[in-house]
Amino acid sequence: MEGKAAGARGAAAVAAATVGGDLAPGTAAEPPISETTASVAAAAGSGAAGGATVPKPGAPNYRWAVVALFFLALIWGYAWVVMKIALDYAEPFTFAAMRTFFGAVALFMVMPLLRRPVRPKAIRLTALLGVMQTTGFVGLLTLALVNGGAGKTSILTYTMPFWLLLMAWVFLAERLRGFQWVAVGLALCGMILLLTPWRFEGGWSGVMAVGGALFWAGSAIVAKILRKRHEVDLFSMTAWQMLLGSLLLIVFAAIAWSGPPVWTGTFIAALVYVVILGNTVAWLLWLYILHALPAGTAGLGTLLTPVIGIVAAWIQLGERPTLSEGLGMIAIVSALLLTVLWEIMSARKRRAVAYQGLDPGETPSGSPSGSST
Repeated sequence: MEGKAAGARGAAAVAAATVGGDLAPGTAAEPPISETTASVAAAAGSGAAGGATVPKPGAPNYRWAVVALFFLALIWGYAWVVMKIALDYAEPFTFAAMRTFFGAVALFMVMPLLRRPVRPKAIRLTALLGVMQTTGFVGLLTLALVNGGAGKTSILTYTMPFWLLLMAWVFLAERLRGFQWVAVGLALCGMILLLTPWRFEGGWSGVMAVGGALFWAGSAIVAKILRKRHEVDLFSMTAWQMLLGSLLLIVFAAIAWSGPPVWTGTFIAALVYVVILGNTVAWLLWLYILHALPAGTAGLGTLLTPVIGIVAAWIQLGERPTLSEGLGMIAIVSALLLTVLWEIMSARKRRAVAYQGLDPGETPSGSPSGSST
């Protein structure tokens, strides 16, 4: 059972890296980033997931977790449309600063209720995480939404897991294996079809969305390093990195200031949505999901997020994808699906090895995995 718990902790931990949060201490059995990108497309994980007993399908907790996962995908997917609408009433840096600063405040308000530690740890790495995850990622995706479609921006942002695989290969010496190469190739093809560099339609919007994905992936690498060096709490880490990252966005908003937001009912509703629903409520749902479901299943469910973003933008904003964009979106979603399936198969293999008490490099017969005998 310890092997099973360790595998869940590892997958959840990489998920946490995507928002700059982190978990309870990692373990020696924690798998590398290149084997745990299923939940990377989501937002965060919880240390509770590592020690939880996952209910069997059909159990009440399991069913409620599936419902929660569906609502979480709806919240995050529709948030792309909400952000696009909000930018009609506020400058991009102003809106990005407001949503992250107030989002951090909301998390600080929730922490005492959950009995989470407020005092920050590893402040330098946390600040770097804030620059990568909040300033870079949120800032660039918000700029991308100014002139880019909500659906197209969401799917380009979700190329993050594939940049993470490549970064882990370069910086952490974690080799890509099997389907991971196919997934990266599919994602690259999809990205080219969406960006259409031969026509460069949409200006720099698509480039900024991909830049945001790169910052998002880089933050996961920073979180991986931080987790190895320090014992940190998910809520505390996330709140602090978000707060510190928002301070730079406030500076950028002041430099680019051209006027205050237009405080209409629509803008206020959009701000409340991204701060309360898209941040605080979404975090609570995600913690519950990772406590009740395997991390691979949770990652599979989050594939709905960019799909919902595309469909919602099509219905509400009239963003009908071109043939090239449609093919690109299908390629990236397919690549995400391959990545999740690879994680699920890898997790099953790790559990089987753990149950049999074998070293990862051995087969059940005791021969090395690369042996022909």
